[in-house]
Parts: sequence; C-alpha cells; structure tokens
Amino acid sequence: MKRRKKKHETRVKKLLVAAVLCTIILTVSTYAWFIGMKVVNVSSFDVSIAAIDSLLLSLDGKNWETTVTINEENHKTVSYPGNTNSWGGKGLVPVSSVGKIDTGSSRLIMYEKGSFTASPGGYRVMAAIVENTGAKEVDGYVAFDLFIKNKSGHAYYKELNPKNEEAIYLDPESEVKVAEDGEIKAGIENSVRVAFAQIGRVIAVEDDVDVITGITCKSDDDVTGICADRDAQIWEPNDTKHVTNAISWYTTSCRKRIGSDITNPASFSGPCKTIKDGIYYPTYAVSGVIDYTDQIDVYDGKEYNGYTKSIANSYQKGKLYKVDYFTDTDKFNEGVNRPDFITLAPNSITKVRIYIYIEGQDIDNYDFASLGRKISVSFGFTKERFYGEDIDYDGDPELPDDVVRDQTVSYVNTGEITDISNSKITYDNDKKEFTLPSWMTKFTFKDGGVKKTATRVDDIWTIN
Repeated sequence: MKRRKKKHETRVKKLLVAAVLCTIILTVSTYAWFIGMKVVNVSSFDVSIAAIDSLLLSLDGKNWETTVTINEENHKTVSYPGNTNSWGGKGLVPVSSVGKIDTGSSRLIMYEKGSFTASPGGYRVMAAIVENTGAKEVDGYVAFDLFIKNKSGHAYYKELNPKNEEAIYLDPESEVKVAEDGEIKAGIENSVRVAFAQIGRVIAVEDDVDVITGITCKSDDDVTGICADRDAQIWEPNDTKHVTNAISWYTTSCRKRIGSDITNPASFSGPCKTIKDGIYYPTYAVSGVIDYTDQIDVYDGKEYNGYTKSIANSYQKGKLYKVDYFTDTDKFNEGVNRPDFITLAPNSITKVRIYIYIEGQDIDNYDFASLGRKISVSFGFTKERFYGEDIDYDGDPELPDDVVRDQTVSYVNTGEITDISNSKITYDNDKKEFTLPSWMTKFTFKDGGVKKTATRVDDIWTIN
C-alpha cells in the first residue's frame, strides 16, 4: 500500500473534476440520527472544482472555466439567476436517502426525523419526507448545481444510453477525514455522504443560458433528461472505519430482535451481531415515509439485530433499503477491477446537482460523534483507469518542460497560517511559500486569524 501510495502521488494526474471542502463544526451538540439536538452548524466550507482533458466547468451555464470556486459566501452570486443552491442554513441535519430523485422538482429525495424514541432493543424510527420540492431546498444539507462541458469527440448522442458515454473514475486520493487541527477524533467523518445527481444534458454547442440552466429530468427537443431513469451516485467514504466509541454505543444499545411488536420487551433477546473496525457494514437507508405502525427499529437488518421484515428489496413506504454505495473500498480497486463512478456523454453539457449530507442510518452515528468538531473532505474524478503500478510500469513518465505538477507562491506571513481551503496546499514556514497544484487559480487561508484570498491571473498571484 505504501508503494502504491508513493507511486500514485508522483504520477501525472489527469483530473476530470477535483473538489476540496473544509467543514468546521462550530457547536458541541448531540448528533446521532434522530437523537438529541440533531443540528450541526458549518462554516468555512469552500469547494474548488477544476477540470482538464477536454472539459470546462460552469456554475452559471454561461461562463466556462477550467476552475470554479463555490462557498458559503458566494454560492448564490456565482450561480445563475433563480438558482436553488443551499449551504445548509443553520446547520447540517442527519437525513437519509437511497439516491432516488423526484422527477417533478429534479431534487434528491430525502427523509428526516418524524419521531424517535428508545425501544427495548434499540430505537424506534419514524421518518417524514424532506419537503424540498418547492421553490428552494430546505436547510440541513449542502446542494448546488455544476455544469460540465465535455468536448471529447464530435458526435452527440441524444438518446440516453450509458454505452454511448465515457467512464469516469473516482480518484483514489479522494477522502473524508478529521482535519489536522480537529480536537477529537470522534468518528463524525464516517457518516458523510456525497451524492452526484445527473439531472440532464444538452449538446455542447448549446449557448442559450436559459436552456442550459433550465435543464430538468424531463426530456424535450433540446434536453435529454437523465434523472428520471438514473439514480444519484452516492459516495460513502470511510466505509470500513468505525471508531471505538461508535462500536461501544451500538453494542450497549442494540439487542437481537425476534418479534414484530417493537414496544414489547419480549421482541428482543440477547446481543446483536458484532461490529468490528476494518470491516464494511451496509447502510439500511429510509426508502419511504415511516410511521409508528411500520414498527421499524434503527438496528433492523441481517448484519445488526438480525431482523429483516423491515427491509425491502425495492424502494417503498414504511421500509428500509440496503443502499449500494460507491465506497472507498471500490475506489481502491486496481486495474481491470477498478469500477467506473459515473459516465458522461461526449460533446455534451451535463447538469449535475451535488449534495453533501450526513446519513442518519449509518451505523457510525452515535450521540457524541459531533465532538470531532472539524473534518475535511476532498474528492476528484479521473478518466484514468490504469496507473503505472497496475501494469508494473518502472518509473513515471517524464513531464514536458512546460508542464509542472506543483507550483510555489511566496508569502511572508504575519501570524500563524491556518484554515487553508485546499487540503493539497501546504505552507513552508522556513521558505515562506505555499506549494499547490499547478491547475489551481484561487484559494483562501487565515494569516494570524485574518482571512486572506489568493488569486492567480495570467500566472501572477495576488493575495489580499
């Protein structure tokens, strides 16, 4: 693994899309699915997205760049008029989703707390649908639109068929982790989900902004709707990581379920199945509205309390559903076993709605997870299926003289450098300079607590 990581760090990267997020949890509150206060506030949540390899990006459907940036401060102004981007409002709220999309509103279908109370062997779950099909998204998660122009090839295939599309892979360096200055490693990072909902697409030469930004699930003369036939792809980071306290919480509160009446102590007997760090356990997400008559326990499932009558093989009201996520385990598969993450049509503009949220049904949710306070999230896509180590390549290819992987920016700090918005950037206190990816054009940081913005125009960096 160390050999693979070292080679991966030195290879020539061809990123399709790269994004970096930093989430600072401001309040110490209870956090688990439907237990306690449920609100986790966020700030300093910047997303930088870059593209190369015949791709351009846009947040407004009009201005196309190789790099775009969206954050809490600009998530409305950098997008198109009438956008429904949301930065979580007062804070992140544990929700649950199986990746289905409401075709009428072109929004991800989610479920939130209806009621939650202790059962003799766990917790009874009642769930209501998140009412986000109106004029705007509701608070509790991050959502924004990204437009990807793929200039690969000249033909455009109007019909929706993945056989006509290019495979895109999740970069192995994508990760969600506790930030370096996070106070406590309590496991909050293990319940994060990132959903990528392809809404629809048009031909790449389309220049009518209203047509591009107005893309919905519905197909017409110009638009090929996608989300009516394709669920959102959801990435589950840290799928095999489980902190000791989360395991202890589960072991203490879960009991084997043997009966249907969730209020009857006789329906529970003996310990639940064991959870161990380093092993993947599935998420049984909410697939429809759940009320008290459905008798759902939060630990229902073959791998937990052993009870399966609450689990459905299809999405339906009053049931839980075993979600087939794209996991970090999938991300690290090598060679021909590396699965594609999404597919994009050639010569197209695709509208992708991105959701960042906390999955309430994740087994790693427990009451004290929010004490971690601070996490960082980074993700990227690549068209590369094979890396040098996959084919026993001896040495990395040499870069042309005019191509560099990284660049440096001189900066003499007046105080401590903190809160750099991109996890790929470092600051050398001895050399007084930043080192950052060569494709980057903007990043933020704090100098002695004062927020600074670094911007590159024509290879000249300005910091203010």
